[in-house]
Amino acid sequence: MQHSRETAADVSKPSPPARLTRLGASVLATALVVALGSLALTDAGAQIAVTNQGFVPFSGEPINYRTAPLNDPVAKLEKQLEAGKVALDYEPGHGYLRSVLKLLDIPYDSQTLVFSKTSFQYTKIAPEHPRALYYNDDVYVGAVHDGKAIELVSFDPMQGAIFYLLDEKKGERPRFERAELDCTQCHIAAGTRGVPGVLLQSVYPTRAGVLATASRTLITDQESPLSERWGGWYVSGIAQGKTIANSVVAEDVPPSDGNDASRKLTALEVSAFDPKAYLSAQSDAVAHLVLAHQTQMHNLITLTNYKTRIALYEWSKANPDGGDPTKVELPERVQAQYTKPADRLIKYLLFDNEAPLDDISAQLQDSAFARSFAAKGPWDSQRRSLRDFDLKSRIFRYPCSYLIYSEAFDEIPEPAKSYVYDRLLEILSGVDDSGDFAYLTPQERKDILQILLETKRGLPRSWQDYAVAHGLRTGHAQVAAR
Repeated sequence: MQHSRETAADVSKPSPPARLTRLGASVLATALVVALGSLALTDAGAQIAVTNQGFVPFSGEPINYRTAPLNDPVAKLEKQLEAGKVALDYEPGHGYLRSVLKLLDIPYDSQTLVFSKTSFQYTKIAPEHPRALYYNDDVYVGAVHDGKAIELVSFDPMQGAIFYLLDEKKGERPRFERAELDCTQCHIAAGTRGVPGVLLQSVYPTRAGVLATASRTLITDQESPLSERWGGWYVSGIAQGKTIANSVVAEDVPPSDGNDASRKLTALEVSAFDPKAYLSAQSDAVAHLVLAHQTQMHNLITLTNYKTRIALYEWSKANPDGGDPTKVELPERVQAQYTKPADRLIKYLLFDNEAPLDDISAQLQDSAFARSFAAKGPWDSQRRSLRDFDLKSRIFRYPCSYLIYSEAFDEIPEPAKSYVYDRLLEILSGVDDSGDFAYLTPQERKDILQILLETKRGLPRSWQDYAVAHGLRTGHAQVAAR
């Protein structure tokens, strides 16, 4: 079917999450922000019971966020636990954390550490005891030293971010409890594109780990300049001055010029925390870079999904005899409801306006996370992968997000999914001459196109036809480790 197209001016600068937001001392909103008052321990198994009464956006048709069946990784794991097919193992010092990561296939070297106070366990977070975050392509896990619960965000292919807690007290039948109301109060916001999602933030923290007086938080994504990144975080191997990592404000007074960037920072001493208390001794810099990309990529996939479903649902209600909305020519105003977020998704997918890494490139070359991440593939016949790193001027060698392989991307509803694929083929084949993607060289477009033709399952017929017409190889993903 035909799609309306926004002008280059409309989409050249897609609406990003607000760069500056006031969200108190919250630094890592990826993990659940749950009010203390909403938690209680039940008698049965001492599990955390989460109060879910109250309004949650998208609870009704067509999204049914609170009631639709879930197919996210944590939901699947919970079913396995209930069936007795797997079990969570408890160990002193780390509780269920190591077992959770193993069962969800989340590597330890994805660990990033944030010392600014966040989550309902904020009293236990400080530079001496940073909060640890681990992740893979679909799940984020937050753990606090001597904490009461492990916090999880798990991405469902249709519903986006789903929030869970796991009680850290040893029990006979530990289980994941879904948390909705309190989490969505912070996780359905401008910084998550208005859908259930995740985001990273950077702040100017004090030595106690709280937000400095009269300072603001900055949302971090792949476009964020290095000078604004990682305030309130430990980042291994990054020298002070290039970013605001590993630093606290020298004195907690507002800057005279009102500009946070003019605050004097003091480096945290290396011995500020005990690395032996964590699963990894590192807060890997490359893991931080990938995390900044991935969080907003997840949100844009969810946004495109939601906007499409809502647009088709509302059109069908208004046109009960109009037929299947995925197979008819929809009015341009209806098409715009899904093409606008889809265009934002495409530009972010192809790393439009990515911040250059030149200033820290020398510190990024020895990363355990980079090695394990790249080893996942898939690869084309020339052993190229979208997970191959550059780490000189940009994150990846081939600027197209690996999340194009995700189940969530595959579940983008029609007609938005066809629109995304049509636009990608236009861009990568060079048919698109709008100038919006001039930062991609002809060789880069060709490389990305060939990698996708050989590794991406479910490509539409138009892609296959293009490959045949131009003598390009097609195939399936090579998934074996190198």
